[in-house]
Amino acid sequence: MRAKRQRSRRGLSTAKLDEMIEEATVDAYDDSEQMSGFYTLLEERLEMPFRTEVLGVDVMVERLDMTEDGRIVAVCSRGKARQRVPILDLPLPNPPPEGAEWIEAFRRWASRAY
Repeated sequence: MRAKRQRSRRGLSTAKLDEMIEEATVDAYDDSEQMSGFYTLLEERLEMPFRTEVLGVDVMVERLDMTEDGRIVAVCSRGKARQRVPILDLPLPNPPPEGAEWIEAFRRWASRAY
């Protein structure tokens, strides 16, 4: 009997997520450069804006940003209010936006890196 490949929450195999991690971190020498690689790919491939819910409140994810300490955050808005939410903590809508698999790959990388 063949062993089943492990699957992530969204159905991507761990092998596929590892390929995505490799793509994001190729030629990066340290965690900071790897984080920048993920930030670049997320900016390019995550379809924004999109709606989601944060703490029971509907928000619009407008864009991504990097904090001074190197964390990737989603800039969320509701009306005139803006809030930065760490991408690792951002709940995704169902269905998720195009490119959300890169958030999943980033979460896998972060769980191993820290």
